[in-house]
Amino acid sequence: MNDQLKLTVVIPAYREGPRIHDNLKRLLAELDLIGQEYEVILVSDGNTDDTVSEARRVGSNRVKVLAYAVNMGKGFALKYGVQQARGELVTFIDADMELDPSAIRNFMAVMQSTSADVVIGSKLHPDSQVQYPGFRRLQSQGYRALVRLLFSLSVRDTQTGLKLFRRRVLADVVPLLAVKRFAFDLELLVVAHHLGYHRIDEAPIRLDYKFQSTITPRAVFNILWDTAAIFYRLRLLRYYDRRRKELAAREVEMAIQAQSDGSNRI
Repeated sequence: MNDQLKLTVVIPAYREGPRIHDNLKRLLAELDLIGQEYEVILVSDGNTDDTVSEARRVGSNRVKVLAYAVNMGKGFALKYGVQQARGELVTFIDADMELDPSAIRNFMAVMQSTSADVVIGSKLHPDSQVQYPGFRRLQSQGYRALVRLLFSLSVRDTQTGLKLFRRRVLADVVPLLAVKRFAFDLELLVVAHHLGYHRIDEAPIRLDYKFQSTITPRAVFNILWDTAAIFYRLRLLRYYDRRRKELAAREVEMAIQAQSDGSNRI
């Protein structure tokens, strides 16, 4: 890892062609105010519009554009971007920039002052400025109640799309994740907490909701299905523990094999 690189910003993007150029310029202007080295990784999640060409038109050497052909979902896109991240800290933000990117500076300040493992945006923070439809609020309240019932997380809002992690947390957590689409944010926080990263702080956000909701009845069903699957993997299958042991064993095998190969060349 480059010791001089403080922050990586990972942006999953799907059908953002008309907006992504201006949104990236806005983001870069905010990140320049941090006063530390950063990179932006935009992941084009199977786009067929001009998202990739518009992102590259920004012309900044701080912006890396990654793309693949088939739409795989937000969770997959974030994992794909994290694998390329080099920053000491890694933040996620949605490509539509409904969440004001100026909050990233405050998230970094909160992490530094509290030594948190993770800082997440919360619509329920008393300093948040949030305007969005009443029905969407009702959906969110219901989902938060379900999450409290199923998981022992100490945070109130798991779904806001602006989050900041220490890179070592993601290095431990991301290889264990199974969700590729609808409840990735929740699985990420649940597994991080399960692995002992209990310091998850909430920070205020400013949400400029543009009324382009993708929360269809089918999407609601898929989110609930993925949420139930996370509970099943965590509490019943003990999947995350078994997966962690499998990966650790694989690393040992690879180390032994590498040592053996080195000895054979002598």
